[in-house]
Amino acid sequence: MKKLFTLVALVAATLVAIPAQAQFKFGLKGGLNVTDMSFSSDVIDASNRAGFFIGPTVKFTLPIVGLGIDASALYDQREAKVKGADEKIKQQAINIPINLRYDIGLGSLAAVYVAAGPQFGFNVGDKIQKITDDANWELSKSTFSVNVGLGVMLLSHLQIGANYNIVCGKTGEITVFDGAKEAFRGRSNTWQVSAAYYF
Repeated sequence: MKKLFTLVALVAATLVAIPAQAQFKFGLKGGLNVTDMSFSSDVIDASNRAGFFIGPTVKFTLPIVGLGIDASALYDQREAKVKGADEKIKQQAINIPINLRYDIGLGSLAAVYVAAGPQFGFNVGDKIQKITDDANWELSKSTFSVNVGLGVMLLSHLQIGANYNIVCGKTGEITVFDGAKEAFRGRSNTWQVSAAYYF
């Protein structure tokens, strides 16, 4: 019983001590997307296009350990040009990335970090878009993807990073009406370059 009480007291002391050392910061994050779209058919091809994202972000760090979590709520716009069609495929979403990160300090001026984690996306733009008279682009209502990235933190406030977003599942479908209805699944993996400022 005494050992159990000692263990409970040790865990409680640890939980009280961690928040006292932790750093919690709010900020604003923005950046550029370069989307790489692929389809389940070689008949349809799309070229890479740039987009952007912006929104609030938070960062929770344990300075002694170097581990932390960052999360954001980002308005994200991506688009691609389907070859052979006049219209662009456009995706507008609210994306919520939640990354586990590890910071390696280089003194008080800078730190290098690596990060990875899930991202949840919710489409807020047009769900069905006309590409040609015979084809429509229909977006999924929500998406799940995984982020992997790295970057640098400068002067404890400015963060610059690069990230690759890998979609798990389909982003949407192109439906072609050619006698019979036929759908081609599409995925949009994205390279991202971002800057964030934490207050």
